[in-house]
Amino acid sequence: MPPGASVVVIRPADRLTGTLHVPGDKSVSHRYALLAALADGVSRISGYAPGADCAATLECLQALGVIVRRKAGASIEISGRGPRRLEQPTAPLDARNSGTTMRLLSGVLSAHAMEATIAGDASLSRRPMRRIIEPLTLMGARIRASEGDRPPLRISAPAAGVLSGIDYELPVASAQVKSAILLAGLQADGTTIVREQVATRDHTERALRTFGVDLDLAGGRISLRGGQRPHACDLMVPGDSSSAAFFGVAAAAVRGSEVTIAGVGMNPSRTAWLDVLQRAGARIEREVNEEFAGEPSGSITVRYAKLGAVRVEAAEVPSLIDELPALGALATHGGEIHVSGASELRSKESDRITAFVAGLRALGADAEELPDGFIVRGSRRLAGGTADAAGDHRLAMAFAIAALGAREPCTITGAEAVAVSYPGFFTALEGLRG
Repeated sequence: MPPGASVVVIRPADRLTGTLHVPGDKSVSHRYALLAALADGVSRISGYAPGADCAATLECLQALGVIVRRKAGASIEISGRGPRRLEQPTAPLDARNSGTTMRLLSGVLSAHAMEATIAGDASLSRRPMRRIIEPLTLMGARIRASEGDRPPLRISAPAAGVLSGIDYELPVASAQVKSAILLAGLQADGTTIVREQVATRDHTERALRTFGVDLDLAGGRISLRGGQRPHACDLMVPGDSSSAAFFGVAAAAVRGSEVTIAGVGMNPSRTAWLDVLQRAGARIEREVNEEFAGEPSGSITVRYAKLGAVRVEAAEVPSLIDELPALGALATHGGEIHVSGASELRSKESDRITAFVAGLRALGADAEELPDGFIVRGSRRLAGGTADAAGDHRLAMAFAIAALGAREPCTITGAEAVAVSYPGFFTALEGLRG
C-alpha cells in the first residue's frame, strides 16, 4: 500500500505460500519502553514495534525528559531516569490512537510530583478510562477526566505526596488495567496486590522480573513491593502474535496454502488463537526455539484444511481479544464462528462488533451482530464489495483476509489504519500469493 493511501483493493487468492517475519510485538514493546524509562542505566531494545502506537509511547517519554536514541533497523536505546524522576512536560502528551500508551503511562505518571495531561485522537478520546481511574485513585492518585471518564486525562501529584499500595481485584479482565496498577505500585509505598479472576496476558509480569523487580505470583494473585529500582537491560522483542494471527488464518482458509511465521512470540497467554484455529480444523505445527527476557519465541506453520464450526465464549475472550476479528474472518471462508462474552470489543479503536459485522455484510457475508459478540457463517462465498475499516487496524486486516476468498476484488476504505501496528501488512500479504 503506498504511503498515506486510505483505500486498498484485495484480489481473490488461489493459494498462499511462504515464510515471513512479523514486526515486533506491540504489547511487549510498550512495556519495555516504559520500564526502561523508569530503570537505572541505558536499555537497548531490538525489534521494537514499528507502528504508530509504539511510536506514541516513545514520543511521550521524550516529552517527559527521557533520552531515546533510534538505531539501525528496529533498535532503540533508552536512558532511564529512575522511578518518579520523569520531567514535567511542557505540553499535553499525545497518545494518538494508543489505549495502551494512555493507560500504562497513567499508572507511571500517577506517582510523580508533577502535573501532566495525556490526550489522544478522536477515536481514543471516545474510550472510557474509568477502569484505570478507579484503582489509581484508591492508591492516592489525582486524575481528572472529561465527561464520561474519557480522555484527556489530567494527572496531578498524589494528594499525600506518594502513592500507597492497594489490594485490588480486577472487576473485568484487562491486562492494561493490571499493568497500570503494577507500574504505579512499583513507585508506591507498601505492597500492591492485583487479583485476577481470569488470567490475562502476562507481559508486564515477565518484563518486571527481567528488569530486576521481585514479584510474587500465585493463583491469580500478583504481589509487588513498592520502592524497588529496575535496572537497565538488553532486550529482544519477539514477533507480534496478534499480527501473526491474520496470516495463520489466511493460510488455514485459502485452499492449498501453507504459511510459516518465524521468530514470533510464543507466550502462552497470547497463543489461544492457535487453539481456536485447530478446533476449526486447521493443521498447525508450532515450535518454541528461543527464550529471551522471559518471552519465548519460535515458528508457526499453518496449512489449509476444511473448516468446521467453533464457539468462543466469555472465559476465552481475554486471551483472544485482539485476534477475534481475524478468527471472524476465517468463517467467511467456510464453517462458522459464534463469539459471545466479548462486549469489550465495543470499546476498542472502533465499536469492533458493529463495524466488523457491517464490513463483512458489505462484502456479502452471512454475519450477525450480538450484544456481546457476533456470528459469522460460511454459508456462501463473499461476492465482493467495499468495507469500511472504521479507522481500526484490526478490522482493516480482517477484511483483507476475508476478501481473499471472495468472487470479485474487494475494496477496503480506511486501510491506512494498519500503520497503527503493522505498516507493511498489505505488502507482506501480497508477497504470499503463490
